[in-house]
Amino acid sequence: MVTVVTGASGFLGGVLVRSLLAHGRHVRAVDLRRGPSLEGLEVEFQRADVRDGDAVQAALRGASTVFHTAAVISVTGDRSGKVRDVNVNGVRTVAEAALDAGVDRFVHCSSVHAFDLELDGELTEASPRATDPHLPPYDRSKAAGEAALREVVERGLDAVVCNPTGVIGPHDINPSRMGVVILALFRGRMPALIDGGFNWVDVRDVVAGLLAAEAQGRTGENYLLPGHQRSLLEMAIAAEEVSGVPRPRRVVPMWLARTVTPIGNVVSGSTGNPLWATSESLHALRFSPPVSGAKARTELGYAPRPFVETIGETYRWFEDRGLLPRSEPGPPGV
Repeated sequence: MVTVVTGASGFLGGVLVRSLLAHGRHVRAVDLRRGPSLEGLEVEFQRADVRDGDAVQAALRGASTVFHTAAVISVTGDRSGKVRDVNVNGVRTVAEAALDAGVDRFVHCSSVHAFDLELDGELTEASPRATDPHLPPYDRSKAAGEAALREVVERGLDAVVCNPTGVIGPHDINPSRMGVVILALFRGRMPALIDGGFNWVDVRDVVAGLLAAEAQGRTGENYLLPGHQRSLLEMAIAAEEVSGVPRPRRVVPMWLARTVTPIGNVVSGSTGNPLWATSESLHALRFSPPVSGAKARTELGYAPRPFVETIGETYRWFEDRGLLPRSEPGPPGV
């Protein structure tokens, strides 16, 4: 049987494809292009825009399981409307095609950003969703995408939803926004840190959670997939420990960082440089409640690995790709 992965050329999608192949699955990788994350992999590739109903129907023909990871991530708003179009209409289009194709299981990879992060107390699957107009457009698009999926579930689609936190880790080929930040820490090129943090999860643990959700998740349920709550300073300390490169010594207060976001919004929006803070990236670093993994742990056997292990193996992966100077082996377990 065929397992379809949308967004297969992305960071998470590529790692998921590798894991599925390791389990002996026949994978049909679906994306706008066959990116470097799929290089050398024995997959069936099919080009499709998730908003194109005809292309998606062709891509899902004969599939038994669909992992929907395709999305547009943004910390610079949604002026073009593409963020909402892909994250809402794209979800609806793929879900409806899966229902029409008679897919046995649909696993939607959403995000912790589908929840209102301006929360007092612990965030659980029962917490309020990101629907308030003042919240970032990306967050609202993820919540609306889940709502669109639930309409199709009510018509009979067997689907589960996973909500990872901030995804980091090895095999970040492009690299992702946080991959660029971590790489800058490893290279000693981060001028300063911001006094904020987030919950960071290893991409391989997210993949394990998605596979467990496919096998054991209850239809229509959400499963938060958190890792570890760490400030940017704590991340920098871990990066220094595994790389030996001194961390930035200056930590900019949140109030001061917020005063320069008008510049960051423009520069990051025009260049894509993630080292410039934007209003929305600071929103995530400022509002980061503790995230419960109890439901995924109990029902899926979910168990994220230690944070320092993720940072250490990310360093080794970047080093092996020639992006960092060769170093002596790190301490055991790193």
